[in-house]
Amino acid sequence: ESSASCEVCEGAEEMTEPLKQCTAWLRAYFCEPARMASLPLPAFHHPLLQQDSFTRQVLWTLLRDVKFGEAVSYKQLADLAGNSRAARAVGGAMRSNPIPILIPCHRVICSSGQTGNYGGGNLMKEWLLSHEKLQKEKLAY
Repeated sequence: ESSASCEVCEGAEEMTEPLKQCTAWLRAYFCEPARMASLPLPAFHHPLLQQDSFTRQVLWTLLRDVKFGEAVSYKQLADLAGNSRAARAVGGAMRSNPIPILIPCHRVICSSGQTGNYGGGNLMKEWLLSHEKLQKEKLAY
């Protein structure tokens, strides 16, 4: 359990609305997960998320279907995205994810239960999974 307090640099008057949404979402993710459901997702304007591709389909499926505190295998996510034989392509989509944490690629693990790789490092992936599991357990009480 973290003893660090949640602080975001002040100066909100200088922030655009999308940045304010992103800041509120990240604060909720790390400090108040129960609030996440009531917050709008920040706008995603990255070109990868605008073009019609399997990567886009996988990332939106992950965002929509794999909830806070859950994990899914690469193969399961391929199934959910409509191509059961594309587990390797799912791995490629995770590597291409332009906004990890917001699109939670850390929730995608190997079928064996091992965490697999993560662009932010495997220790970060393990921490994020542990954070979500702990927070989900707290919310259940």
